[in-house]
Amino acid sequence: MSERPAQSQPYPGRTGEMTPEPRDEMRGYTGSGLLKDKKALITGGDSGIGRAVAVAFAKEGADVAITYLNEDDDARHTAGLVEREGRRCHTFGGDLAEERHCREVVQHAARELGGLDVLVLHHGTQQPVKDIREIDDAQLRRTFDVNVLSLFWIVQQALEHMGEGSAIVFTGSINGLRGNKTLIDYSASKAAAMVLAQSLAQNLMDRGIRVNCVAPGPVWTPLIPATFDEERVESFGAQAPMGRAADPDEIAPSYVFFAAGRLSSYYSGQTLVPAGGEIHPG
Repeated sequence: MSERPAQSQPYPGRTGEMTPEPRDEMRGYTGSGLLKDKKALITGGDSGIGRAVAVAFAKEGADVAITYLNEDDDARHTAGLVEREGRRCHTFGGDLAEERHCREVVQHAARELGGLDVLVLHHGTQQPVKDIREIDDAQLRRTFDVNVLSLFWIVQQALEHMGEGSAIVFTGSINGLRGNKTLIDYSASKAAAMVLAQSLAQNLMDRGIRVNCVAPGPVWTPLIPATFDEERVESFGAQAPMGRAADPDEIAPSYVFFAAGRLSSYYSGQTLVPAGGEIHPG
């Protein structure tokens, strides 16, 4: 019997409408000061992995800013979780497909936080298709505007505020490593994002800024019932060797690892793949 019933909801999806709700509040996680007084901007931080990362960072001592599209309730809930840990959380809604918004949220976050030490580029969009001919110009452009071009705009702006010892963490995907027959444009965009991370790791080495990537397998987040049909949602994650999808709480520690110099000072240009036992190529 499936762990979750067949379900769907409007894009971009909301946590409270999911059955079951994902574990994304890091309730069993105890911080140890790995990010004490660091200032972090997390895009797509309102729910799912982004929420778990925001809370984990707060538990490690960081103040955070999060971006989100229009999921106000989820963003407020994440902010409350961060503040419960005694840290500050600033929220910025809007569409990261727009260059102006990308640049503005970086400026606003750096001003509100008093600087920027860690940048987590987690936001993204996907739309499955059965045939590549279903991908029209609007979908293709939006996928790459959100998943690729925005990364350039945000990093360009963020580098004004980041110096030696700073860290950038990209969210890739197992699909960016081996493709996906229905997430065609998404997989291509994630492959581009992951190579961008590797290129930036080389480019920013002399500035002392580390750049790494987390490429998860299937994770139970609001994007799943918001973009897949009910039948696929019901069986989501069953293809993983562990036979299930991850919860966001299981993925967030990978971001803590890359953000914390105490743990990963000799890592740059690397990819962690929490994918339930799937062996990724290369």
